[in-house]
Amino acid sequence: MWKKAQARTEAARRYAERLQLEQEAPRLRDRVPALATLRLEITDGRSITNADPKHTRIIVVDTAPALFSLMCGDHSCKGGGHDVTYAVLDGLRSGATRFDVQDTCYGNVGSAQCGRMMLVEITATYR
Repeated sequence: MWKKAQARTEAARRYAERLQLEQEAPRLRDRVPALATLRLEITDGRSITNADPKHTRIIVVDTAPALFSLMCGDHSCKGGGHDVTYAVLDGLRSGATRFDVQDTCYGNVGSAQCGRMMLVEITATYR
């Protein structure tokens, strides 16, 4: 029972930290003023060819933070994730309408590096 309570406390702490980062981040509309719509299709797995199913995130451009830090798909991963903020913003600032960003998780599963792969397929439209 104690381990479950500790895990919930840890998850709540990580959520609060993430919420604070999002609140402090500049707004996406300010970083890429011409951006109208943004869609992320995310594939996450041990390798991109052997990945879990895709999921889609529709970003509300007018209110979204200019922060693209995605959680690792492995629930036992500690301290990991995928921060693709710079790559996404570079693609958007260049006016790209379709581009991909690939990243490897930097966290740990037990004593080993996680190494889980993430592919983010970005589709954008501009005003």
